[in-house]
Amino acid sequence: MFTPQRKNRTVALGALLGAALLAAPVAAHATAAPATAPAASTAAAATGLDDPAKKDIAMQIVSSAENSSLDWKAQYKYIEDIDDGRGYTAGIIGFCSGTGDMLDLVEYYTQVKPGNVLAKYLPALRKVDGSDSHAGLDPNFTKDWAKAAQDTEFKKAQDHERDRVYFNPAVKQGKSDGVGTLGQFAYYDAIVMHGDGSDSTSFRNIRKRALTNARPPAQGGNETTWLNAFLDARVWAMKQEEAHSDTSRVDTAQRVWVKKGNLNLDTPLDWKVYGDPFHIG
Repeated sequence: MFTPQRKNRTVALGALLGAALLAAPVAAHATAAPATAPAASTAAAATGLDDPAKKDIAMQIVSSAENSSLDWKAQYKYIEDIDDGRGYTAGIIGFCSGTGDMLDLVEYYTQVKPGNVLAKYLPALRKVDGSDSHAGLDPNFTKDWAKAAQDTEFKKAQDHERDRVYFNPAVKQGKSDGVGTLGQFAYYDAIVMHGDGSDSTSFRNIRKRALTNARPPAQGGNETTWLNAFLDARVWAMKQEEAHSDTSRVDTAQRVWVKKGNLNLDTPLDWKVYGDPFHIG
């Protein structure tokens, strides 16, 4: 069963700028504290969230919150309107018809495989972008999405857009900040829910809010102190929207691992999301 507390990406989604927009503050931070460069280099060299095994764990944890299931690979075919003002939410990362990333996905899929079953919906997806409208999508879009999800190329397209827009920018920023695997995951989970736009609750501005209270390791800060500051800012952002006011995906998951000092996100992992218990051995 899908929980109602899914996505807080703004309609004016800025995640498309991803790594490019993150690059400027990263460079500034790296030069701000040259004395701590060795520590940052050590963190960057360590196994991070982009290690295949860790990435799979990350996908399972996000799926536990987004889909109430650890089986993230079963979500390529998922699609429904969860009444959050963002139109249809679908796929392994919750691409939304109202926030632009679903449009980008279908455009990319069509570049890779012209004439696919979803290509005919591109005009409608462009029109509904920025709204919760289904105009031009109903009544067969959900059926065609499920049909497309049987295609290996569509699954690869979802993976590609997940990495381009969310995963890679989060990991890049995490490594630049000198945080380990858990910190990189905290960034990833935040950018999945909040996007990386210019609004106050976007990933970049959650990070800026945290910077008013602590500094990441790359700037000479303590990693645990920094992660707690980041999670404090994340919780604030979640509480700005009623649909995300349940902050258990932070409080009874990420915060627990920070407290235990599991900065490498090592298994076994036990956590709860919206009251449901999960375990990865």
